[in-house]
Amino acid sequence: MTTNHPDETTTRINYALMRRLLTFLKPYRLPLAGAVLLTLSGSALGPVRPYLTRIAIDEHIVKGDVTGLLWFVLLIMVFLVLQGLLQYTLSMLMSWVGQKVLLDIRTTLYQHVQHLALRFYDTTAVGRIVTRVTNDVEVLNELFSQGVVMMISDVMIIAWILFFMFETSAELTYLTFIILPFLLIAAFIFRAKVRKVYNLIRRQVARMNAFMNEFITGVRIVQLFRQEGRMTSQFAFINKEHREYQDQSIVYYATFFPVVEFLSAVSLCIVLWYASGTILGGEMTVGILVAFTQFTEMFFRPVRDLTEKYNTLQSSAVASERIFNLLDTHIRVEDAPNAVPFTRLESGITFNKVEFSYDGVNPVLRGVSFPVKRGQTVALVGATGAGKSSIINLVSRFYDYQGGEILLDNVSIRNYQQDTLRARTAVVLQDVFLFSRTVLENITLGREGITREKAIATAKALGAHEFIMRLPNGYDTNVRERGAVLSVGQKQLLSFCRALVSDPDILILDEATANIDTESEQIIERSISTMLGAQTSIVVAHRLSTIQKADLIVVLRHGEVAEMGNHQELLAHDGVYAKLYRLQFETTT
Repeated sequence: MTTNHPDETTTRINYALMRRLLTFLKPYRLPLAGAVLLTLSGSALGPVRPYLTRIAIDEHIVKGDVTGLLWFVLLIMVFLVLQGLLQYTLSMLMSWVGQKVLLDIRTTLYQHVQHLALRFYDTTAVGRIVTRVTNDVEVLNELFSQGVVMMISDVMIIAWILFFMFETSAELTYLTFIILPFLLIAAFIFRAKVRKVYNLIRRQVARMNAFMNEFITGVRIVQLFRQEGRMTSQFAFINKEHREYQDQSIVYYATFFPVVEFLSAVSLCIVLWYASGTILGGEMTVGILVAFTQFTEMFFRPVRDLTEKYNTLQSSAVASERIFNLLDTHIRVEDAPNAVPFTRLESGITFNKVEFSYDGVNPVLRGVSFPVKRGQTVALVGATGAGKSSIINLVSRFYDYQGGEILLDNVSIRNYQQDTLRARTAVVLQDVFLFSRTVLENITLGREGITREKAIATAKALGAHEFIMRLPNGYDTNVRERGAVLSVGQKQLLSFCRALVSDPDILILDEATANIDTESEQIIERSISTMLGAQTSIVVAHRLSTIQKADLIVVLRHGEVAEMGNHQELLAHDGVYAKLYRLQFETTT
């Protein structure tokens, strides 16, 4: 795994990285072989035309052979048509290969980020991930569609041009080479400048994506605190830097290509100056001069294209480095090598001296131990930062603990496959996330075995059916992004339906009723009480009135278990829980 920051890129092409990138072409070896064959065939057709032009002039025009000239004109036309067909076929073939490869890379990236642990998302901006999967992959389009094969084509064209130039006139060929050192210097400076500005442009694109994602996610806060002007200024600054970098690249291109054209014109002038004397002296024919003017023009075009393709290669190297930095990130919660499927909770869950830290330095849980028997409801109580949500994250295997053990039916939770464990675990969070799909799809989430009838039955049992049927299309109503058409209480009711429709063994409620109105809370509590017979529940709640009927209340303080017991026992103990209860009771009264 590379250690570069995701937005930092090297200034040189990492050819090992490029070779790794080209492995995505392996499934398309046959089309690529055909493209290379077309390239080898088509690269010779361009330089043949000036060579045929020389023969047509010297052997037919000068001698007045009209019939022979017509045949040569027809032959040149045939070569032009054939070259056009080959270029069309090559372009279509490489575009198809390029799009297929981009599809594979995007799919690979998407599958990879889906399986990364939440710890990765805790420290990585969403906009940066989106940039990798969208912009950086799109940068590779030109590399796979044209870059590699067209670079081969340009090299072959140059080789064929040199062959025909030497075949036509070695003296004029050497004169043409006089200008090459200046062309190479210009190309070297251009590559260095453009390479630097391309890196800056990519970085600014990532910054813009990250900024826009954060702004859109928090737009309500921005508007509530009247920060539109400040946010606009910040985005304008980022956007201005991006425009300035783009302007720099335009200046470099606008300078380089005229320089190439100027050097080409200088080379042509040298050829004309030398040829004029030799033609007048009878040492050279007009056909050779005409052919060389075409050769000179054709020679500088692939040289210029190769410089541009090198920049494409550089941009692709930058993009591929970012992509492979992401693909080489293996922040995952791993199962044990012999992990088995989790089918059903038989006896319960046991926390045994569990130690946990998010960053490996600052401990969040310190030797936490408590039992959760099957069918019981265990409540977690404590101040903010006491470790309640961390316990829930560990039960769901979103994070891995560093010490102690979590046992399910006296078997380490690591010995169960995560997918099967989560299939039997349902979590309802305080902040409900709904997808921009229908009500039914948000309840079922495409899970096998959950039919429309079962979803409706669960909604009826939880008291959500009535408000769903009042929606424009009932269960087929699109709730829009993050459930924009629903109230907070309605979204929470749907989240309960989504959790309980699969008949989970373990139900986790993390402040699930904190943000809803009293009426919705009472509906949910009545409905859940009738459905929790088979579930083992872990409930996090700040409002102690909601967990008085819990079988066991675990009071956490600074990551440790301060006390345990039921509601009456803890009140009688007159400890931390009793103080919290009196504080809330006195506040509400």
